[in-house]
Amino acid sequence: MAAAVHFENDHGEMLAGTLHLPEGNASKGVIIGHCFTCSRHTSILRETARKLTERGIAALRFDFSGNGQSGGDFINTAYTRHIREMELARDFLAGRGILRLGLAGHSMGAAIAVLSADRIAGVVGICAVAGRLGGLDPEASFSAEAMAELRRTGRMHFQSRGRELTLSKAFFEDAARYDIQETLAALATPLLVVHGDRDEIIPATHARAAKDRNPGARVEIIPGADHMFSDAGLRERAADLMAAWFEARFKR
Repeated sequence: MAAAVHFENDHGEMLAGTLHLPEGNASKGVIIGHCFTCSRHTSILRETARKLTERGIAALRFDFSGNGQSGGDFINTAYTRHIREMELARDFLAGRGILRLGLAGHSMGAAIAVLSADRIAGVVGICAVAGRLGGLDPEASFSAEAMAELRRTGRMHFQSRGRELTLSKAFFEDAARYDIQETLAALATPLLVVHGDRDEIIPATHARAAKDRNPGARVEIIPGADHMFSDAGLRERAADLMAAWFEARFKR
């Protein structure tokens, strides 16, 4: 069963989500974050939620503020803000009796899941899909022209997924606060890293860099998969792998 849900962030903005519940009472669940400029409706997130509920695990995929159907302005996008929104998603599930949790995310959502780990107690595992785990390096996502505009005016304008978007220098200043490699090295929570070997946005070297910093991590490179896991068969394979891994973590 899937239902539309809403909860507020600290700025009074309503965040939109989809809560997937398995049959029977759900006491365990996974919070899933989406990629930069995306929404909770990307196919890899929907497929992962479906596979989790098949294994008796609830799943909450939600839109970060300024994205999808959530309130807020995209210009306020920031790791700090979205990490806090993951915490509030935890509170939302706790209010429904779902107290044992996993965290997952795709691309930027993967980094947010990893960076949220020390803020959310009792997380049984984290799954990072196609994440920029070798270093956030937000400038790598933008053209030289956009970066020149940012340096000149303090803002940049760009297009993504049919949207005209604006970011300010505050986004880059916020990202600079986080060293994801240091976070990975200190991470005690079990970690699964899933990446495609044909990822055209974030190369699979980022998955291997995560293993270098966190030798206990499990790394799965999916042959033929691109950044969005656009091939249906490969997407299902990745989602089933993640769901099985979370199921095993919840049984321990």
